[in-house]
Order: sequence, then C-alpha cells, then structure tokens
Amino acid sequence: MSEKCCCGNHQGQDFKELNPVLDKYAKTPGSLITILQKAQDIYGYLSIDTMNYISEATGIKTAKIYGVATFYAQFRLQPIGKYLVMLCQGTACHVNGSEMIEEAVCEFLNIKDGETTEDGLFTLNNVACLGCCSLAPVMMIKSAEGDETYGNLTKDAVREILTEIKERS
Repeated sequence: MSEKCCCGNHQGQDFKELNPVLDKYAKTPGSLITILQKAQDIYGYLSIDTMNYISEATGIKTAKIYGVATFYAQFRLQPIGKYLVMLCQGTACHVNGSEMIEEAVCEFLNIKDGETTEDGLFTLNNVACLGCCSLAPVMMIKSAEGDETYGNLTKDAVREILTEIKERS
C-alpha cells in the first residue's frame, strides 16, 4: 500500500504506520476489529479519514466500519488527552466510593466522563471494571510512558496524583 491515500480525501494524513497492519489483515475475513484496535493504538483514536482509508484497503464500506467503531465502547472517535484517566465503576469500586472519586476528578479537571481538558492533557473515561477489586476504589492512568494504577483512593489522593502529573507535564 502507498503511504498516502491515492484518493486525496485524507488531507495529507500519513498512514505509513497503519500499512503493515493492513498488509497483514486487510484480506483476512473477520479481522476488522483487530484492524480498528491496531489503528487506534497507532493514532489514539479512529478518525473518519482513518476509517475511510481502512475501507479502501479492505473493501468494507465506511458505514459498516463506522457502525462497528460506534458499537464497541473500546473505540474512540475523538482524540484523547496525553493522560487517559480510567476510573473504575465496577461493583467493588462503587461500594467503596467511586462516585466520590469521580466527583473529585471532575471538579479538579473541570471535565465530565468522556471529555478532555482544554489543554489536551487529561481525558476522563469511566470503565466497567479494571480488575483491581482489592484496591477499590481504583483508577488507571494511561500515557505514552505506560500505565499507572492507583488504589484505595480518597478525594485528597486524587487531587495529589493529578497535581503531580500536571506539574511534570
């Protein structure tokens, strides 16, 4: 595949990193979710341009790709912040105060679930479960540097963690 799309509709977006994925999976039936996952890993989200490019490579209509991307909660259609704050809302976390933790995060960052701060630093996502029930309430912060998990949270601890991350950015 060429590094840039031949149709000219993608405003010069470079798909060089996605091409090896498409070379491997484009002709494999049932591989759309894998392609979308890998595209999101590369670009951080699935833009319309990316979905159009995947459509051209696979022969799958863009509408079907968009339908899959919007059906599954794992896919994002908007860019996310440098730090993705995933706040667990599972049963153990709920019972141990995840609502209070969410309130602290929202107040501190001035955003709601699914939103990104104006400076592009943080995105908040409530998730069903992080699998760290013994640490409830818990949040994970994903970034290019890796994933950090924080447990047994309090409102004060959340503010300290987010302040420290802001200061080092």
